[in-house]
Amino acid sequence: MRKSFDGLYTLTRQELNQDPLSGHLFVFINRRATQMKVLYWDRTGFCLWAKRLEQGRFLTDWRQASIREMDWTGLKLMLEGIEPGRVRKRYRRPFAAMPMG
Repeated sequence: MRKSFDGLYTLTRQELNQDPLSGHLFVFINRRATQMKVLYWDRTGFCLWAKRLEQGRFLTDWRQASIREMDWTGLKLMLEGIEPGRVRKRYRRPFAAMPMG
């Protein structure tokens, strides 16, 4: 997950054989499935979103991971901790409330 704009642009072009300027969102997840980066073009330049989980993983089984198209709802569910196609949260217990003060 050390790649930034140029590295992810190159991956999208060469490995995925896709056009990064198409307006699609391209999602990259690290091997431990604890970090995600989303690259997209917004007509004025590239945007890069990043999310790192403090607990749990984006994917529970890499064998089911593949290069595929996903709609916005599927991406939003994944960002919220719900794997599309599975009804399961990525963590087992809720976060402990942190004391204020």
